[in-house]
Amino acid sequence: MATAVKASVLHGARDLRVESRPLPTLSPTDVLISIKSTGLCGSDLHYYTHFRNGDIQVHEPLTLGHESSGIITAIGSPSVSSEYGLNVGDRVALEVGQPCEACELCCPPDDTGTPGNYYSGEKGRESGGKGGESTGTTSRYNICRAMRFRSSAKGWPQFPHAQGTLQEVVAHPAKWCHKLPESVDYTLGALAEPLAVAMHAAGRAGIHFSPSVSSSRGAARVKVLVFGAGAVGLLCAAVCKSITKGDAIVVIADIQADRVKFAVEHGFADAAVVVPISDKRPETIEEKLEYAKSVAEKVKGAELVKGLGGQVGEVNVTFECTGVESCLQSSIYVTAPGGKIMIIGMGNPIQTVPISAASLKEVDLLGVFRYANAYPKVIELLASGDPHLPDLSKLVTQRYSGLESIPMAFDMAARVKDEEGNLVLKVMIDM
Repeated sequence: MATAVKASVLHGARDLRVESRPLPTLSPTDVLISIKSTGLCGSDLHYYTHFRNGDIQVHEPLTLGHESSGIITAIGSPSVSSEYGLNVGDRVALEVGQPCEACELCCPPDDTGTPGNYYSGEKGRESGGKGGESTGTTSRYNICRAMRFRSSAKGWPQFPHAQGTLQEVVAHPAKWCHKLPESVDYTLGALAEPLAVAMHAAGRAGIHFSPSVSSSRGAARVKVLVFGAGAVGLLCAAVCKSITKGDAIVVIADIQADRVKFAVEHGFADAAVVVPISDKRPETIEEKLEYAKSVAEKVKGAELVKGLGGQVGEVNVTFECTGVESCLQSSIYVTAPGGKIMIIGMGNPIQTVPISAASLKEVDLLGVFRYANAYPKVIELLASGDPHLPDLSKLVTQRYSGLESIPMAFDMAARVKDEEGNLVLKVMIDM
């Protein structure tokens, strides 16, 4: 049996090296997973390019990767099978965040004020719950202050960085592994992670599973705007399509015309808006807000696809997936009174927004950070064959194989198109 594993390790900006590590030891509640597919995320790309992600600095060599699936090759003890239903040979998606499991966010009190034990206590077992499932009072473990998240340097110096999944095998707690049905391949298993972000955002936006509402009954259909037609934006659009059973009218906006065209052609959106790039970059606050207003008006005036007819108008929910200041500003102007703006994109940490315009319309600005309680719903969705869900496999536009190819994969992920003119949306690495 092998005593060492190979891993891709980042030592500095664009300095990736393949190194050997000791085979990880298993606790009684761990499983050993042979990683099969990993998607590259925007945060991974920031770490690769700058050795930091925004104001989060890397302090030690770091293995990247957190959108992963694989196969269990060993279990720490028989309790893994009895407690979590996992066995050698099971294919799984990894939920890579490991919260403290003890604070008020991880274990919120129930209706009587009694602290819960969300992960492994009697309350969870009686409800049949495992990690990531809701068992009564909703845990918000995604914002646990002591969260250890693979491939992230966030949290230093409380603990060393949690190493990512771009390595041959990892030891991971069984409670944070989610078994994949036969119909869900490793690629879709890796996409479960960014799809969980979209599912979590839709939940915070108040978009839920509901019976289809016929427009002939005169019921107003929810209008959703997505700023940013990258992988996360497209997944937000897909989730809204699915959980409303096709009733949501989805509009997608991006500066790249080919991306919004892709979204409409593949059923992710009902209207496409190409955000104009101003000839003269707005400099003053007044100029920036005027530009944002013009983008909002362009969205409102966009034509819906055939069969829906008419213009978009104001929207009920906006998913801001770019992190760009002007997009958040435009979101406020285009969102209808009483609507919600989901702040998903991680951009400039300090932004100027027309807050009075939001307040006067009672538009809620809600932060979205990763996900909680989403994986079971995501995997159920992936296996459902839902006709309202666009083909998510089309989001994987480039593939690479093996640890040695990872630098080339990151260089590709930084591009808008590849050498043949194909869009770059999600780059996948197979092991």
